[in-house]
Amino acid sequence: MWRELTSEFPGVGLQDSAGEASLAAIEQCLGQTIPQPLRDLLLETNGITDDYGTDIIWSAEKILSGNEGFRLDGQFRDLYQAFDSLMFFGDNGGGDQFAFIRRPTRDDEIFVWDHETDSRTWVAGSLENYLRNALGSDGEDWYRD
Repeated sequence: MWRELTSEFPGVGLQDSAGEASLAAIEQCLGQTIPQPLRDLLLETNGITDDYGTDIIWSAEKILSGNEGFRLDGQFRDLYQAFDSLMFFGDNGGGDQFAFIRRPTRDDEIFVWDHETDSRTWVAGSLENYLRNALGSDGEDWYRD
């Protein structure tokens, strides 16, 4: 399904699928389940880049390291609200990060974290809508009004 969807957009880069072991490592280390749509996507392709090379969907390894980095960085703890309720999975190439809310669990809504304001704003009602919006846009700030 996800490879078919991305084939509608020229210049999209896809990876080989992530293994179950990589997904289990994310869940174990972060103490959160991967949202089912993201799990399904990662089992088809371990990351998606747009035609500019932006990581619209991170690889399983980057999801783990990125989330651990946000949660463990002492400077981030001093500057920002806690990140424990989020599971980051992609970015805009300019510093903003996209995430699912994991506490409370929301498998069908995507939020953006603005790195300048620390705001967390709803941007899409599903992973499919997020991908269509991100891949169909002409720039990194497609989610801003």
